Order: sequence, then C-alpha cells, then structure tokens
Amino acid sequence: MTTPTHPSELPSPEQIVLRAGLDIPSFIAPKPTALFAERALRLRQLAAGHAMREYLLLMAVVCEALHERAQAHPALPPPDAESVAQALASAQPPLAPQRLAREPSWRTEWRAAMAQVLQHLPADSPARATVQAVIALPDAALEQQAERLLAGITLGLDMAAAPLIAAGLQLYWTQRLAATAAAQPDAFKSFAPPASPAQHCPCCGSLPTASITRAGQGFKGQRYLHCALCNAQWRTELIHCCHCGSAKGIQYQALQAVGDAGTPDTRAAVEAETCEACRHYLKIVHMERDAHVEPIADDLASLTLDLLVSDAGYQRHGTNLLLLFGDSEPAQPEPA
Repeated sequence: MTTPTHPSELPSPEQIVLRAGLDIPSFIAPKPTALFAERALRLRQLAAGHAMREYLLLMAVVCEALHERAQAHPALPPPDAESVAQALASAQPPLAPQRLAREPSWRTEWRAAMAQVLQHLPADSPARATVQAVIALPDAALEQQAERLLAGITLGLDMAAAPLIAAGLQLYWTQRLAATAAAQPDAFKSFAPPASPAQHCPCCGSLPTASITRAGQGFKGQRYLHCALCNAQWRTELIHCCHCGSAKGIQYQALQAVGDAGTPDTRAAVEAETCEACRHYLKIVHMERDAHVEPIADDLASLTLDLLVSDAGYQRHGTNLLLLFGDSEPAQPEPA
C-alpha cells in the first residue's frame, strides 16, 4: 500500500532561498567516469533481498561494463559552439537525437561493453542468451532498434534487448554531453529550462526518469530532474507537477515502511509525486533521507510503487530506459 504525505512536509522554495546564500547551479553535467560505477553500486545495494534481485544484478553488471568503457574510450568530440549556443538560445536541446547524428563508434563501444557483460554473467544465467543474441545483431538491425528507443516507439521493439541497447545509448549521450559541457562551460552557466510545463531534458530532449532532492556539497534540498538518456540534471521547483506545471493538488505517495519499533515511517527515500490536476506522476528520491539514492537505480527498484500509483489512475511522466513496457511483437519488415 502507499502512504500519502502532505507537501508541507517538504521545505518550500522560499525557505530554500532564505538559506545561506549558496551559488546553486541550475544545471549539472554528468561525469561518465564515475556515474555508471555509482549506479552499479546502488543497484547491488538495492538487489539484496529484492523481488527483482536477478534483474537488478544484471543491470549492475551492465553498468559496471559501461564504467569500464567510459574509462577506456576517448572523449567524443562536442558539437560546434555556435550550434549549441543557438539551440540553447531558442530553448531547443542541442544534443537531441534528431539534431545530432550518432557516430558509428557507439556500436563498437556498446558491443565491447556487452562482451564484458558476458564475461561476468554466471554460466547458468538465463540472460546470457539474450546478450549473445543482441551482440550478434547486424548493424542495420541494431540502428533500427536504437531509433525506436530514441523515438519512444515500442511497436516492433525487442523488449528483452531494449534495456541492453539503451545502456549503450546512455553511455554515448552521457559522453557527448560531458564533452560538450567541458569544452563549452559558459554555454550552460546561464542555462534556463524551457517555459513549457511538460519537462523534457534541455540537453537531449528526453523525458526524465525521476527527480532528486540533493544534499551535501553546498546543496540544501534543491530539486533536480534526471534525464533518462544523457544523465543531465536540471533544477526544477519543489511541489510542482513536472507534466502540467501545476502546484495545486500535489501529493506524495510512498510504499509503507516499518521502522525498528514497528511504527510506520512515512519519510521514505523514494516517493511518487502525484498531481490531481492532470493525473500524472513522477518519482522523487531524497538524498537527505538516504545519501546513496541514485535516480535511475532507485526508480528501477521501486517498480511496485509505479504499479500501485498506476492502479490508482495516475499516468507516469517520464521513463526508465533500463526497463520498458509495451508491444513486444517482432518488428515488421521494412518496406523495400
């Protein structure tokens, strides 16, 4: 069951502003050399005693392979500064898949990562057959699956292979964004999210997986959305629907936890922020309640919360590319 909590339990934006004058960034670029290792570690922590243990451990192995590739692979070239500046000035994502052609090297790096996954999977793992099959995909079929993933099309998508392919796309876009932010740091200093209520990543245009309230290192509860593809984080308001922009009718649902004394503990580290205005929701993870939360890992491990909130009539704003649902029928042949 879920336990609703009232928005007043969270600090208001005004309270945060009044706190010590901190220079809080509006945008945080990912660090590929650390991000995937941290995600893998969190997945392993969450897998202990979890009903999805085997799947969480598989994704941990995948993230560990991505981490190894992130260390070995040279930085990808960023797009030219003028095109980035023009896109940001017009509130368009400069690294959107429609704007930024993929380098063929993403396939090479992805296959190398999948080969590492195979090396670390137990011999009796049922996932081995899927990994082997997806490695063997011809380039054209792999690119076709990647296009469907990036466009959010599940019809014809191989749902078993999709999380593995998505992992390679995450590595590629995370490296492209990190290279862009490093080469053109001033381009993102004055970053401001677009005015549209429905929040999409300002860097690549993808949906967020979840949001996170950050703590430590100068952060005091500020909330950031976390991109499902490039792992960018951009600041957003507290107590605010990320789908329609409403600040009214916001509630927080959480799986009921039982404390050491047997009393319900409603301050869960993972909550679903639901909106009565549009009937959408997005999860929010709280670092001040658990310093080790990681948006994509914790979202994946809290699938039960998604099911319960969806059963209550709410639709998710956001996606987790490491676990997709949809039509898993085989792809139809492309027209000649």
